[in-house]
Amino acid sequence: MKSFKIDRWINELREKGGGLFLLLDPDKGSPEELADRAFAGVGCGVEAILVGGSLLLGDGFEQTVREIKKRVDKPVLIFPGSNFQLAPEADGLLFLSLISGRNPRWLIEEHVHAAPRIIAMGLQCLPTAYLLIESGNATSVAFVSGTMPIPRNKPDIVAAHTMAAELLGMKAIYLEAGSGAKLPVPAEIVAEVSRKTNLPLIVGGGIRDVETARTLIDSGADFLVIGSAFEDSGDTELLSEIAKIFARE
Repeated sequence: MKSFKIDRWINELREKGGGLFLLLDPDKGSPEELADRAFAGVGCGVEAILVGGSLLLGDGFEQTVREIKKRVDKPVLIFPGSNFQLAPEADGLLFLSLISGRNPRWLIEEHVHAAPRIIAMGLQCLPTAYLLIESGNATSVAFVSGTMPIPRNKPDIVAAHTMAAELLGMKAIYLEAGSGAKLPVPAEIVAEVSRKTNLPLIVGGGIRDVETARTLIDSGADFLVIGSAFEDSGDTELLSEIAKIFARE
């Protein structure tokens, strides 16, 4: 995808109605197995493959990206849990800043360590405001990042954070309940952020059924991310049905 421009791509896709992303954890299978899952996801209507996780226990990150790139014709984007999760073969990187927390490591320090390698690899970045929302249980990302999620009954606090992100020049917003979350991001929060900001809005975590997906889309989510719900079950029907909502079928 030599002509691929990540910021232009996400905005053009948003104008067409948004889409579904599939998140694959590189520790949840061999590179070949993850490439098979990516291929299955694209066959269901997934618009992009995200690769990353809160931890990286193995050493196959670059190989995983490489294998997925061989199998799919959609963008393969890094969803980094740390500066170790980089691969030159990826089409781009969500350059996440965890603005809901106050831990400087995830606000800027990881970025400083990663920046020289990102530039050397020629990776395109989408500066993304990343916010953890209370999900009813402890999640890996909250534990690993050492940050407290924003209470799920405080849409005004979430919106204020995303308004600040837009003023700072970030190019997208990612509202995260967390991998394996008990509850998804509340529709009220999605709606408030959608009203108060103009950036592409990505929502992930805790989405396990079509009705939840439909509610989030109707509330203003431009993109949804499915991870554990597919990794744990291999339910291609779930992916297909959510993709159909975006396609207005």
